[in-house]
Amino acid sequence: QVQLVESGGGSVQAGGSLRLSCAGSGFPFSTYVMYWVRQAPGKGLEWVSTINTRGIYTWYSDSVKGRFTISRDNANNTLYLDMNRLETEDTAVYYCATDRSGSVRGQGTQVTVSS
Repeated sequence: QVQLVESGGGSVQAGGSLRLSCAGSGFPFSTYVMYWVRQAPGKGLEWVSTINTRGIYTWYSDSVKGRFTISRDNANNTLYLDMNRLETEDTAVYYCATDRSGSVRGQGTQVTVSS
């Protein structure tokens, strides 16, 4: 079955950077469009970014466009999210997912951005 394991979260000050990773297993990773979604305290899941199977095409929510970069390494079944110029509003649990709604996702990694 699909297994997704996120890592790389932490606590940073506003303006800082983090790199999230997601290791996929139990499914043909290279054939799946992959997603990052997040859930801020007290809010629902929010789509963040999408990458196509070959990593050529990417899409971002307006709130992260220009600051975050999604990428993938199909040889190692790994998805990444490089987050720069972090803002306090980026504080959330970040999940990688196999669908935009996040219904199939990992356990998440906490990102906390302080002012």
